[in-house]
Amino acid sequence: PVTHCNPIDGIRKPGSIGLALPDTGCKIVDLDMGVRELPLGEVGELVVRGPQVMQGYWKMPSETNATVRDGWLFTGDMARIDEDGFIWLVDRKKDVIITGGENVFPVEVEDFLHTNPNIKDAAAIGLPDARLGEIVAIIVEVVPGKTLTEEEVLKFCEALPKYKRPRKVFFGEVPRNPTGKIEKPKLRKQY
Repeated sequence: PVTHCNPIDGIRKPGSIGLALPDTGCKIVDLDMGVRELPLGEVGELVVRGPQVMQGYWKMPSETNATVRDGWLFTGDMARIDEDGFIWLVDRKKDVIITGGENVFPVEVEDFLHTNPNIKDAAAIGLPDARLGEIVAIIVEVVPGKTLTEEEVLKFCEALPKYKRPRKVFFGEVPRNPTGKIEKPKLRKQY
């Protein structure tokens, strides 16, 4: 069910999911416990409630308890809210890479990689690491007819903050589902 949309009249902010619909509550909460509402602009988990929001999973009480708390649906979407109340999705919570205590949103790394004219597509995933918890790994799909080495990709990524820089580079096709989303679970299993 729909919880947000950009207004027909008035302010429109392309790239945002818009404002909450009437009778729909929404807030951005901390990632740790999901109890503290975050200030404007800070990234956390989007939670919603309203008459269109599910009450739970059919005959799955433990999944329901993990997802619906005190009537609030924990969407799993990482988002921020701006000064006008518009919601901006950042990434999926389960895809966030935690490396050395820092949160890395894969979409930020992917968007950066897409600025390289030799990269057709890219995906960022977290891989287990004994020291850091996870490291940033990327899968790079090179533009047909172009060449790119691991060293060139790592050099290009030096423009990123150090904690967001990939530690491993793999070359291959980036799998996407029918809606165009990167199939992260498939990549994590493969690599």
